[in-house]
Amino acid sequence: MGIISIILQVLLGFSFLIAGYGKVTGSKMHVQNFNHWKLPQWFRVVTGIVQLAGALALFIGILAHSWAAVGALIIGITAIGGILTHLRVKDSFKQTSTILFLGILAFIIFFINFSHLSNFPGF
Repeated sequence: MGIISIILQVLLGFSFLIAGYGKVTGSKMHVQNFNHWKLPQWFRVVTGIVQLAGALALFIGILAHSWAAVGALIIGITAIGGILTHLRVKDSFKQTSTILFLGILAFIIFFINFSHLSNFPGF
């Protein structure tokens, strides 16, 4: 399962690295999306920072598996928030499906690496 987890971590990590960077830097698409969702622009920046932190933890998790679990949990919880946001504004399934898929991947990574959480610094 180790190689599967690493492949998923890299894919999910790059996805959220790109998404988080776009949110933090204020790409036109993300600004428009947050306006559509009726969310404040400061929340876009906070969301981007959380996504970047989750992506970084996934990359660290390639070497330290407990970080993979934490990064996946951060991204999974963020994905739940994204899904609820799409549902709140009644977006189509097509618009919601990407974050739904990424959230499922995040929880798969979390459960693969769950047993390593006891090794996370501070636990």
